[in-house]
Amino acid sequence: MYLQDIIGSCNDVERFLNEVEEEDFLRNELLQNSVLLKLVVIGEASARISPELRERYNEIPWKAIIGLRNIAVHAYFSIVWEIVWNTATNDLSMLRKQAQNILESDFPNFRLRQN
Repeated sequence: MYLQDIIGSCNDVERFLNEVEEEDFLRNELLQNSVLLKLVVIGEASARISPELRERYNEIPWKAIIGLRNIAVHAYFSIVWEIVWNTATNDLSMLRKQAQNILESDFPNFRLRQN
């Protein structure tokens, strides 16, 4: 389920960036690419969620999430790593909560897989 992919990727980014400062992130190409890959997964999963579900939860910035994925995939060399950092450290916690809320309200019998 795509919501599970979003939640899992948010959790992975949180784990990757645990105790990492922005300056360290900006100097670490491996870490940057790891985080970016998870943002791509989030964007791809978001794009595959039904339009009806995205419309019902239109407080989530689906278009921006999918747009970041498109930039990462199609315009990799124009990525601004400070934006990736801000997205990863400021936005994913809320997105994870929102995705979990959707699962709980729309798919109450769904069991989130444990990593």
